[in-house]
Parts: sequence; structure tokens; C-alpha cells
Amino acid sequence: MPQGIPKSSKIRSIKTTILAWVLLAPALSFLLLFTIFPIFKSFYYGLTEYALGMWEPVFIGLKNYTEFAQSPLFWKIMGNTLIFSLLTVIPSMVIGLGLAMIVNTKIKGVGFFRTAFFYPVVMPMIAIASIWMFIYMARTGMMDQFLSKLGIKPLDVLSNKNTVIPAMSLMYVWKEAGYLLIFFLSGLQNISLELYEAATIDGARPCTVFRKITLPMLGPTLLFVSTIALTNSIKLVDHIVIMTEGAPNNASTMLLYYIYQQGFTFFDQAKASALTVIMLVIMLVISMIQFVKTDRKIYYS
Repeated sequence: MPQGIPKSSKIRSIKTTILAWVLLAPALSFLLLFTIFPIFKSFYYGLTEYALGMWEPVFIGLKNYTEFAQSPLFWKIMGNTLIFSLLTVIPSMVIGLGLAMIVNTKIKGVGFFRTAFFYPVVMPMIAIASIWMFIYMARTGMMDQFLSKLGIKPLDVLSNKNTVIPAMSLMYVWKEAGYLLIFFLSGLQNISLELYEAATIDGARPCTVFRKITLPMLGPTLLFVSTIALTNSIKLVDHIVIMTEGAPNNASTMLLYYIYQQGFTFFDQAKASALTVIMLVIMLVISMIQFVKTDRKIYYS
């Protein structure tokens, strides 16, 4: 008969488990208090009517969600969010990867380029929005002044419903590309140099090396970066508050700013909570689709 586990080993295992939970307790407490609890509270408030002046929420079921489903403004805002994501996610990823490949080479002054490319990331979004608002300012802004010098009529991009989202997308890509650069650079530095040496010996062209070696080996990084880029493009509000406040005629209003309006302008906590739940579901679905569809095609070393 095999002997059982010694009593001393069981005691040691129990002590290790208790110590692990004690060490995890601070992080778990913050997670429960500031993440899990607010999520469940938002789910509850989303099923109620609860605005400024009410003593307590009144349960109304799915009424908030049905009102949003029938609201043209809600679908316009969802369309704005989708267009903004389409205009920012792929360009920021492409530029981020290109910048990462530049700073991954052994060129003179590479430290300067790394700092320059990453610098927009450490700047507060409010400061960036203020800078770009000065660039986009009607008639007196840098862009319109430059166009006037060329004999072109000023565009006033922030007041035009056709140009306001592309203008804000350009600003966001400028900031986000440097952030994604960090992940791409980490992925590039984890690729074995032997693969590139073998490709060079075989006479492979640079485009072939990039397509057959770099991209496949960056699979896990691309999965992570694409998920981060998609979710980040949805949860933006600072630049809208500073630059447009949703103008003109809600042409630049996006989902998170709409949540901000409902909660802190109209003080309708129930509708703000329902919109928060919608945003969380969208981000969860995006993440699940990314992992399920893309993870199978990825090579893990």
C-alpha cells in the first residue's frame, strides 16, 4: 500500500495556500471594490429608473434598453463609434508596427527616435486635445492658416459633420501608435535572429521575410494589440469634452461621451448604467471574437 502524504507536507501546503491568499487579498479587495461591485451595480441600475431627485431606484425591467433600441440618436452614436474605430484601429496598428521596426534596428540615435515616438503616449489626453484644437481652430488655427497660404478655403474641420470624426481620428492615431509601438517592439525582440539569418542565406527578399517570418512570429502580439486597440477606441471621452462636446449636432458624440452626458449632464444614473452595460458587452464580445477566431491561427513558440 502506498504511503499517504506526510502530515508535515500537508501543513506546509496549507500554510503556503494561506500565505498566497493573504498576499492576494489587497489586490482582490481593490478588484472587488472598484471593478466587480460597480459592474454588478451598473447591471442593477440599468434595470431601473433612477435620476436626480429620486430617493431610490424604481425597477422597470428592460425599458431603458428598449428605449435605446428605438432611439435614432443612440444608433447615430453607435455609428460614430464604429466609424471612429475603423479609422483608428488599423492605421494605429500599421504605424505602430512600422515605428517598432524602425527603432528595432541598430541605427545611430535610436534612443532619440524611441523617445520621440513614445512621447505622445505620456502626455495627458486633455493636453493633446488642447494642442490639436489649436491646430484645427477655425480660420486662426495652424491648419486653416496653412490652407489659406495655399489659396485653399479654410475647412474648419471641427464644425463640419463630414470632417470632425476623421480629424479626431488623426489626433488619436498620432497618440495611439506610440503606445502600440511598445508591444510590437517587445514582440520583434523576441523573434530569434537565427530565422532572419537563415532567410538571408536562402536569398529571401525583405518583403518575403516580413510576410513569412515577422508577421507569423508576431501572431500573439498582434492578437493582444488588436484587442487592446479595439477596446481603447471605444472608451474615449477626454478629447470630445475638450474639442467638440459632441458638436456639430452629435456628429462627434461617441458611446463613452454619451454615457458621460447621461450620468453627469442629465444626471440620469439608470440610463448611464444601461449604456455602460452595453459598452461592457460590446467590449466583451469583441475580445471573445478576437481570441476565438485569431488564436487558432497563431504560432506560439
